Amino acid sequence: CMSCTFLPGLAVLRYLCFHLKRVQSQCPDTEMDNYAAFISEALEKTKGRECVPSWEEIQVLIRRQEMLCTVHYPGHGSCQLPISSHTTADELVKKISEQLGLQLSRNTFALFEQNGHRERPVGGSTIVADILTRFENLSADEPESESQWRLCFKLYCLLDAEGISTHSVEYHFLFEQCHEMVTRGQLPASEDDLQSLAALRLQAANGDFSTHAPCPPLEELFPGQVVEARAVLSLKNPQPPLAPLPPAPPASCPQRFPGGFLSGALWSHTATAAHKQKAEQDQRLRGRLKEEAAAVMGAIVERWKSLQGYSRQDCMVAYLTIAKRWPGFGCTLYEVDFYMSSTGTFSQKLWLGVSANSVSLYRQGETDPLESFPYGEICSYGAFDSNTFKITAGDRDLLFETSKLNEISQLMKAYIDAASQLQGQGPPTDSFCSTPVVFELPSHLV
Repeated sequence: CMSCTFLPGLAVLRYLCFHLKRVQSQCPDTEMDNYAAFISEALEKTKGRECVPSWEEIQVLIRRQEMLCTVHYPGHGSCQLPISSHTTADELVKKISEQLGLQLSRNTFALFEQNGHRERPVGGSTIVADILTRFENLSADEPESESQWRLCFKLYCLLDAEGISTHSVEYHFLFEQCHEMVTRGQLPASEDDLQSLAALRLQAANGDFSTHAPCPPLEELFPGQVVEARAVLSLKNPQPPLAPLPPAPPASCPQRFPGGFLSGALWSHTATAAHKQKAEQDQRLRGRLKEEAAAVMGAIVERWKSLQGYSRQDCMVAYLTIAKRWPGFGCTLYEVDFYMSSTGTFSQKLWLGVSANSVSLYRQGETDPLESFPYGEICSYGAFDSNTFKITAGDRDLLFETSKLNEISQLMKAYIDAASQLQGQGPPTDSFCSTPVVFELPSHLV
């Protein structure tokens, strides 16, 4: 186990290698010989590990075997592949690509860590066994099903969306990942188009409409932000007139308490009334959300009925045809909370879109970018401080406050490396960096 997870110092390593060779020469064709050979081979590959090996890894190492790693595909598919204590994410991606016949694709793929709430790419040099150990530890701390982490194989750099065959597994991945963007509200489209996409998704998943066909929750078909916006808009009505004040007591009635006796309780009464009003507003909003969700679902089902006879392939093609109407199709969107440049400042949430050819800024929900910066105009990019991303384009410095510093740097560098490779400028460098820094672009792209 130590040979696979810990590399000793040079002095100890020399002695260990000598000892292993001596064991092999003295005990040929024995179990000792097999273990010595296994350890010698492991020492040639062992690197520093982030995590202590899991119990499963220790068990398979004792038996000189490989672990089985489950990797999920976009949608519902998955595969199991054998890995060793030294297998990196890049090696596993290459193995899966070959297994699926994707090694000739112009697009690139990567592993992602994923749970019910979050997703992040895995660095190419990361040891997969470390990821599985971390998942095991997190699973013990967060037993809820939505908190369970898993590995997913997905499209990473979309360089050639039009060149993907409609009958390939890659097209299926593109369809599934596009649908993920739609349900997250990251595909700007009209409500009419979003309902059409939801209906096509239902037809692709369930076939022709039937009263007995299973119907998934609305949030799996349609962006929840749109339903919420409809509900909030519908509640923006004029406030009802205030209730009339209670009549004053007759003059003959004696005053029960002296003036000012209850004034100290008025603040408490006001706070209680405000709390009650807030609770009523929340209740009205929840009721309105249910009504709007039912109305949207009804409209989607009506469109689903009109798709009778459409095959799954027809639905995927129609779905992506609608999605590609957005000029930014294929880019990865990151939410930035603050944006500043030499020409202006926006104190609002925006999207930073990273695509094959440029980096663009969008107001959330809008189809056209506020600004777009081709890679040829970008001089440098990377982390400016712990939560600020900086891009220098010409004589302009752009600062973005975001929690996705490393992910944005990784993806931009991956696209630039891919462009360099396609232009015959040599092999790409490692697409992932453990520490985000300001990267200078190759001179031919500046």
